[in-house]
Amino acid sequence: MSWRLRNIIRLRLQTVLQLWRIKNQSDGDDIYRAGENIQENIETSAKESLGLYELKQHKPWFDGECLGFLHQRKQAKMQWVQDPSQSNVDNRNNVRREASRNFRNKTKAYL
Repeated sequence: MSWRLRNIIRLRLQTVLQLWRIKNQSDGDDIYRAGENIQENIETSAKESLGLYELKQHKPWFDGECLGFLHQRKQAKMQWVQDPSQSNVDNRNNVRREASRNFRNKTKAYL
């Protein structure tokens, strides 16, 4: 066994043992409440100091129409996975082709 694997196993066993000790204490609820309070304090202080993170929109051309094509493509794939007949293969390929064409046209129009 490598030393990394031994250390990982040792740390996991220590963690399980600590959790077991905490669980078996009579004031275990107080410890859990204290842990929850610490977590809440960390989250609120991080929000106050760093602010909320706004996600970047990497594909601004992606709209509701693209979402519909994506949903169609996923449905066609699910049909193909459940029943891999030739008609489902053809349907999946056609839907994929249309979705790709739509995404490509939207990207070109955006640029």
